[in-house]
This record gives sequence, structure tokens and C-alpha cells, in this order.
Amino acid sequence: MSETMVLRCENLCKEYGGKRVLDNVNLQLEQGHIYGLIGRNGAGKTTLLSLLTAQNPATSGSVTLNGEPVWENQRALDQICFSREINPMNTFGSAAYRVKEYLRIARAYYPGWDEAYAKRLIDLFGLDTKKRIAKLSKGMLSMVTIIVALASRAKITILDEPVAGLDVVARERFYQLLLEDQTETGRTFVISTHIIEEAANLFEKVILLQDGRLRLMEDTDELVSRFWAVSGREDEVDAACVGLTVYHTDRMGRAKTAYVSTEPGRQIREYIAGHEVDLAPLSLQKLFVAVCGDETMEVSGT
Repeated sequence: MSETMVLRCENLCKEYGGKRVLDNVNLQLEQGHIYGLIGRNGAGKTTLLSLLTAQNPATSGSVTLNGEPVWENQRALDQICFSREINPMNTFGSAAYRVKEYLRIARAYYPGWDEAYAKRLIDLFGLDTKKRIAKLSKGMLSMVTIIVALASRAKITILDEPVAGLDVVARERFYQLLLEDQTETGRTFVISTHIIEEAANLFEKVILLQDGRLRLMEDTDELVSRFWAVSGREDEVDAACVGLTVYHTDRMGRAKTAYVSTEPGRQIREYIAGHEVDLAPLSLQKLFVAVCGDETMEVSGT
């Protein structure tokens, strides 16, 4: 395979018991970027990641790495790491191992494993490698998954809720490590997380899943630049929002706030000119709540 890795899924679907939990998802993940995968519980995030990494077979559709199928293809899988939460209750599986044994297995599994880096991370996190996985706290379990992900040196590295259980200091340390590693190596990272506000600065691109479907995939800065809160008297807000996509509204007396987006390439002031309203940009987390918090969405008329 060439040095540049492109992981692509086309018309990807997954059904469980006749229920479709992933519906015709099309994605292209290019090397050298940090992608943030966000969505509400049950949106299909973990299912998507498990299909991208051949942990789970698709009902239909395809997943390829540089044009080669990922499923049952060790050549492709050698380039991918999927680091997910360890179940400490699985005492007959991975949880029965000591940390050092678990990491030894990971070293054998990933051909690009960096043992010196793994040892550095163990020292940095203060992880006791003699402990059994089943005896670790939630935060320590997260440290193990992070060490596996980073030390794997896989060109495409996927982390599912990597900071669950970590305190704020450890989370900041992880974010810094990931940025340093990506800058140094040019690896691709996909991070699925519910802690959007903290991780937003990491994400070069955002993937938003909603009800098993791809709602959007955009450059983070460009996406955030299109979303605004428009506030003022209700009649002024309604007039200012004509032509904008309105995702959610809040009312208090005669005052109203509308959470809106512009079309790509257009500026918000093109729409609100001449109206007495206030503008406030939305953070990625507030954008997510606006888009996914309501079942309905209205597009103001022209």
C-alpha cells in the first residue's frame, strides 16, 4: 500500500434483528487529519467505527483502504487501530490479564508498535503494569486504551470515548499528546466523544451522525462559522431569519433566540441587514445541541 491512506465507506448499512442502525453512510477519511465523530447516544457511532475497522461485518455496502476491502484483509488491518473501552467485568477475556500482559499482546498485534513510546506513556500516566485489568479504575482503563492507540503507531487510529473516567488534568495531557503525535507522524485520528467542548479544538473535521445517518461532515472552522444565535424581539428575529435554516428557537416573553445556519459561502450579515437583532457565534457543542436537540427543523421562507 502507498504511504497515503484513504479509508472509505460506501452505502454502508448495518441491521440488528431487522432494525437498521446504520443507513447508507458514505465517508472518506484522508490521512493526516483529526476527525471528531459526534452524535447522540444510539446514533450509530460505535457501530460505524466497528464496521470501519472490520470488528463487525456490514449488512451491505463496503469499507476499503486505498481501494482494498478491509474485511478479512490483514494487509489493510495492519494499518488500522481501533482502541475502545475495555470491559473490566470480562474476567475470562482481556480483563484477566495484567496490564503488562495486555500491552504485550498489543505489541504483537500491531506491526508498527513503538515500545519506547509505550513505556514513556506508562511513566507519564503513572500506570501500574502489574495490576490486572479487572482491578483498574475507569480512569486507568482509559489510560490503557490511550497507550495502545498511540503506541500502535497505526496510520489510521480510532478511539471510542478515550477520556471516559479521566480527570481534567489527564484529559488535557491526552489532548496534548495526541496533537504532538499527529504533528510528528501525520497519522489520521478519529475520535468519538461526548465531551465536545473540550475536544473541539482538536478536530480539523467533524462527522455528525444522527439516527444512523450521516448528517454532516465538514471542516470544523468552516462549519462553526456558519452557525449563529440570532436574538431580539420575536418579529425582528423572524424577519431576520428569512432564508436561514432554523434548527431551534427559545422564547422568553416577547424576546426570541433562533439558532440558525447560513448557506456555505454566505455571510450572516447578508440576511440580518436592516433588522434590530443581536448575533452570537455558536461553539461546536452548542451547534450540536441545536442540530440534534430537536426532532423538527424549519427552514424560513423567502
